Amino acid sequence: MTWLETTTENCTIQRTLDLIGEKWSLLILRDAMNGVRRFDDFRRHMGLSDAVLADRLRKLVGAGVLETAPYREPGSRTRHEYRLTRKGWDLWPAMIALKQWGDQYTADPEGPPLEVLHRECGEPAEAVVLCAAGHGPLAPGQACTRPGASARPMA
Repeated sequence: MTWLETTTENCTIQRTLDLIGEKWSLLILRDAMNGVRRFDDFRRHMGLSDAVLADRLRKLVGAGVLETAPYREPGSRTRHEYRLTRKGWDLWPAMIALKQWGDQYTADPEGPPLEVLHRECGEPAEAVVLCAAGHGPLAPGQACTRPGASARPMA
């Protein structure tokens, strides 16, 4: 069975995009990975409406990508901040890959607006596709695909 002979109904890329593929959801994840946790800070930093932000945060919490934690400013009511879960942090390599592509193809002439550096040595972090057997980084031509365990024939 080849890729064209399989259905895409259970495609994990499609399922991932259903959860996080919308622009505002990805930008919420970007901000959360950079330390933003509070509703007002997300809204102020990204400039989106309360309704859209609330909807996307609810969706990310429902998917287990973010979790809420209560906090209370003196003299104010209890509110909730949003923190990445392990599932959310597992998206970090994908976000670095998107940033890396954007830095190469869409950055301003003077360079990208944000750098991600290795804390110990100060060099830039990069997303790389590795062989699980330790054969180093792979280029697209060094990889192949095959139907996986849950591949289903197209009707």
